[in-house]
Formats: sequence, C-alpha cells, structure tokens
Amino acid sequence: MDLHVLRNRIRKRRRDSAFWDSMASLLGYVSLYYVTYLHKEPCMTSFQTGEKWIQEILNGHEKRCFNMFRMTQSTFQQLCMDLECKYDLFPSDRMSTLEKVGLFVWVLSKGASNRDVQERFQHSGETVSRIFKEVLDAMDGLSRDILKPRDPGFKEIPPQIANDNRYMPHFKNCIGAIDGTHINVIITEEDQLRYRGRKGTPTLNVMAACDFDLFFTYVLTGWEESAHDSRIFQDTISNPSLNFPKPPPGKYYLVDKGYPEREGYLTLYHKIRYHQSEFRGANPKGSQEIFNRAHSSLRSCIERAFGILKAR
Repeated sequence: MDLHVLRNRIRKRRRDSAFWDSMASLLGYVSLYYVTYLHKEPCMTSFQTGEKWIQEILNGHEKRCFNMFRMTQSTFQQLCMDLECKYDLFPSDRMSTLEKVGLFVWVLSKGASNRDVQERFQHSGETVSRIFKEVLDAMDGLSRDILKPRDPGFKEIPPQIANDNRYMPHFKNCIGAIDGTHINVIITEEDQLRYRGRKGTPTLNVMAACDFDLFFTYVLTGWEESAHDSRIFQDTISNPSLNFPKPPPGKYYLVDKGYPEREGYLTLYHKIRYHQSEFRGANPKGSQEIFNRAHSSLRSCIERAFGILKAR
C-alpha cells in the first residue's frame, strides 16, 4: 500500500474517533438535561387530592371543619361564595374556589409551612405560593368592607357604657379604643434589623381600633417593629387614603400613654396609678386615680380583642 494513502486513512480514523467522542459527550449532556428538567418523576401522587379532602371535610362532621379551618361548614362555604362573587376569586382549570380558600384558611389556622401544604393539597410549592397570594389579595378587599364601625356616625352610646354606673355619664362620648400589638413575621435578611423586636424575632407593629363588643373597626399592618406607636398613629390619622374612622366632634377614642393626647383621643393621667392590678387591695384615691381606673377598665376591650385574635 502506498505510504501516502496509509497516512490519509490513519488521519481519517482519528477525525472519526474525535467526532464520535464529541457526539457521545453531547448525548450525555442531552440525556442529563432530559432526566433533570423534562422527565421528572411525579412527586404529588396521593389519591386524596386537596379537592377530595376539602369535599370530605365539608360533607363530614361539623367538628372536623371547625378543627381544620376554625369555622363552620356554612361559614366556609359562604366565605367562598363572597370571595368569588364580590372579590373576583375565580376557579382555575386545576383548582376550584373551595380548594383555594381551603388552602389559604388551613395555612392560617395551622401555621402550616409551604411543604406541609404541598403534601396536604398535592400541589407544587410554586402553586401553593401563587394561590395563597391570590386569595390574600381577595381577602384584602373583603377586610376593607367588614373592618368598619357598625355605627359610622357614632350616634349611639354603647350599651356597655350606658348601662354601667362606672362609666356613665363620664364616658358617654367614648366610641372605642386604640392600641398596637406585635405579630411575628418572616422577612428578608436585609430588612430583619428594622423588624427585629425586643424578643429577637422580626415582628410587625400593628395598630387597631375596636368597639366595646370586641369587634375590630380598623386594622393597619405593615409597619416595622422599630416604629413607635405615636409615629404610626400620627401617620394614620393624617393620611386620608388609609380611611381611618375618625371620631366626630365631641366623640373620642381611648388610648394609652404611648399616644399623643389630642382632640378625639383621650389618654390617661401620667405618673398616676393606672393598671387594674395596681388597685388590687387598695381603692383609688382622688379624682385622677378614679379616672385612670375607669379608663383602664374601659380600654381593656382592645387588649381582650387582641387576646381573642391570638388565641385563634
């Protein structure tokens, strides 16, 4: 065989070998991509989907619904109807309104994590987050309609005052109480310092008003823990877009010493006994202590309202 021909054949085999080596590498990458991103093994394969579980709860014993969602079956179904008819929470191709609301309420009632919800409702983590936000937006509209005074003009004297000699007639123009509370929150790392509370965990500073039936008439969230109550208060009552139900002339809310004293917001006498525990075994002395004791007793409605909320 001619030496030149032999040399050409050897070179061709080398080129063919390199070609097939590169093809093998490419096929390896293609196979890895397919297995990783395209041919995923199904994870949520339980026969009891979220929809089936919701239907089982709603058609079962009343106590099961209350244990899971903290509300009766009729209340749950009415909530779903209201959110769908009035606040544009519509079912999707793969999830009914019942399941969306059930997912949202179950998270709140149990403090469940995203992974817990994935397993319970058989949906991906991305779907869980998206649906939770969708229902939250609808609930925001609902809250604006229900968190308001039942007597917008504050024309009536609350029966808790009218029928109690401790408060009548001195507090006959009182319409409710205002206070703040702190609620734990998960926040991004770069913002945690502003939201870190006295106990070392990030919290929101929430301002709320309630009437003497312990019904909230206004709730404002979003402020960081480091914001002082008086700052939140001043911003709220001076910002018309926040729709705070201001007291009409001659009426007022009860507030504690953390708030500035101004017309429509009645605070206590400073450096005078105030809390109910300070009067145990000792009757109030003088008009200022008598006033502080009555003020403290009447303003306790907001503390009890917060207590009921946290207990739930």
